[in-house]
Amino acid sequence: MNHLPTAEVLDRVRNIPLYRASVERGHFPVLEKPEIARDFPANWMTPELERALESGEAEFVLSTGTNHARMQLIRPPYFLLRSYYRLWSEHPELGPSWHDGARRVSLTTVLATEHVARVNAKKPGATAGERWLDERTLYLNRQLDPASWDRGEVERILAEIREVSAAHPRGSYLLDCSGYHLAHLVRKVDEWDLWAGFPAPAGIVHAYEYTPRNVRAYLRAHFDCPVVDLFGSTELGYLFHSDADGRYQPYLHDMSVELLPVEPGSGIHSLIVTSIRNPHMPLVRYRSGDCVRTTDGSADPTRIESFCGREKELLRTPRGLVAQADLDAVIAETSPRVFLHQLAPEEGILRYTTFDGKPLDGEREAELGLRVGDLTGRQVRAAHEGHVPIGKSGKHAWLAA
Repeated sequence: MNHLPTAEVLDRVRNIPLYRASVERGHFPVLEKPEIARDFPANWMTPELERALESGEAEFVLSTGTNHARMQLIRPPYFLLRSYYRLWSEHPELGPSWHDGARRVSLTTVLATEHVARVNAKKPGATAGERWLDERTLYLNRQLDPASWDRGEVERILAEIREVSAAHPRGSYLLDCSGYHLAHLVRKVDEWDLWAGFPAPAGIVHAYEYTPRNVRAYLRAHFDCPVVDLFGSTELGYLFHSDADGRYQPYLHDMSVELLPVEPGSGIHSLIVTSIRNPHMPLVRYRSGDCVRTTDGSADPTRIESFCGREKELLRTPRGLVAQADLDAVIAETSPRVFLHQLAPEEGILRYTTFDGKPLDGEREAELGLRVGDLTGRQVRAAHEGHVPIGKSGKHAWLAA
């Protein structure tokens, strides 16, 4: 198959050393992460890029490394932030609040907060540990595991949200989060009856990691505002967002996508992205590492139904490949009370927590084990835990190491 990009893409990449052989052959193989790092940055360097680095129009950055090894990138300053802000400004449900001047608070991994603090440390006159990314966005989280937030920490988070809300004439603000982190906050606000001190957001976006169905439903039950899912990555920016009905809409400014079956008959596809959104490091047929399912099992990107997890985390079973979203669907269909979960396939255990802290009744717990066992072709029992450990990235792994 001839995977020759459009004329516009070819014009952007023909002088980049990494792509020269592909341009000459008229065929671009799938670009893997190790290939991006090979001979970096020489394999990307052009006279135009050298000038951009000298002038400050381009800079070296590291990806956060929360889903894979940290990767060196070259991009314009605030590339991801500007991509994000453009999406917020154009989103049909969030745009009005954005244009009305609502600020953002971000409740996500502590790695993201630490990244903001590192960026600010380079600014003249910066305060140590400053968590304002710019004049519109404040990062809230200071701890690895949100389950460990005590009452003092929760009250500090709420106080900072109130300050941001009070700065707007109508108290409007937008809440950006990892779904897990916001669900932890809601549970603790419920436990300590702190709702009076939690201003209602004008809109919520959950991104950063896969958000389970039960967590999405839990957030929608507690907030009377649009709750939007975003899908993207550090190196690409944002590619899709959910609409009011939960369907995914493409946000492919300067991008295109194709789907490649992970293996025949699995119905799971690898997401392959061509992007010139970052002018200094265009990516042609780049394997993002993410997997999708389509409504009809085809490789038609217009039929994407769900982003179902990471390719490297697919579980091989006697019944075929199982993705994170497959397990999530079984859990959500069995009980809406399950919050965190982690499958240890070799032990045959599904460890889980609930939103109310109480185990499922014996019959429902047994059903959960049976249904997960049927999905994976293994003997599985469900076991309620008081706590499911968080990873060093600040994200929850659906499979035990």
